[in-house]
Amino acid sequence: FQETTRVLTEASVQGKRDKLVGLKENVIVGRLIPAGTGGATMKVRHIAQERDRKVIEQARAEAEAAAALAAPVDAMDIAVDDIFGGPMSDDFGLVETPESREE
Repeated sequence: FQETTRVLTEASVQGKRDKLVGLKENVIVGRLIPAGTGGATMKVRHIAQERDRKVIEQARAEAEAAAALAAPVDAMDIAVDDIFGGPMSDDFGLVETPESREE
């Protein structure tokens, strides 16, 4: 244990840092040991969530781009209005007949 104190003293004088990954380091400073705490699982889960978020954002952007391509263009509506002299109606001048009714 005297060797450990010498190493720790030298490290502190030189301003070194330790991420306290090992069992001995955590026991010496009185922290919980990184065994069975789920730390590795949490890291993997965080990485997976970040990856999933990026994939979902990309898919959403692609879906919005596809919807924008499939949506009618406002300029076309204006051109049709200009051609027919007014706003387009839903029935387009069609007359409902008994044959055209759905049963």
